[in-house]
Amino acid sequence: MSRIAAVLFDLDGTLLDTAPDLVGTLNHLRVAEGLPVAPVETYRRFVSRGAIGLIREGLPDQGEAIREERRLRFLDHYARNSMVHSRAFEGVEDTLASLESRGIPWGVVTNKATFLTLPILDALGWSVRAACVVCGDTLAVNKPDPAPVRLACELAGADPAFTMMVGDDRRDIEAGASAGALPVLAAWGYGVEEARAAGGNLYATVEHPAELLHWLDGDAGRRTGDSSAPG
Repeated sequence: MSRIAAVLFDLDGTLLDTAPDLVGTLNHLRVAEGLPVAPVETYRRFVSRGAIGLIREGLPDQGEAIREERRLRFLDHYARNSMVHSRAFEGVEDTLASLESRGIPWGVVTNKATFLTLPILDALGWSVRAACVVCGDTLAVNKPDPAPVRLACELAGADPAFTMMVGDDRRDIEAGASAGALPVLAAWGYGVEEARAAGGNLYATVEHPAELLHWLDGDAGRRTGDSSAPG
């Protein structure tokens, strides 16, 4: 029987490659302001920073009032175009199915707002499969605060000490560690370099979603940055 009680996932850059649609929305704003369309790869690494992060990187700063107006236009456009080109990363669907076949609940802990998150999960058929979904506005705080991870563990009926928190961003790792969960760095995601630079006490670093399955029977009290299966 697995030592892991549940697995929690970040959404953008961990379960889903949402960069094409998020950068597509940024380009919608850029074109409206007379700027050229930028390649997705130019801004991919900033996707985990959300709308404001993309706006700061992709548009000239014109003050707080303009930034807020851009943010509202960004969210409006993205809400209508969030699943045009976005797809689950290779191996994610098989990994979720494998967790389910083992009776291990999985959930989503994202800083994305509920009104953006749920339609995406519905489109993928994941809403009815996830044991819990904690969004950026579910609580008064979001990652890197540990409260969303703790709430997700409670909803999933899992002890944080035996729950993986998988994410590609520094905030995922910090939230998981502070909640007493097992932080796992998803090395295929967007914010990996910053997360690596920040260090932290990782349970594991995985290069592909399927590698998570190798850790399910490991010592849930041991923490390491090594991506090999536990002995």
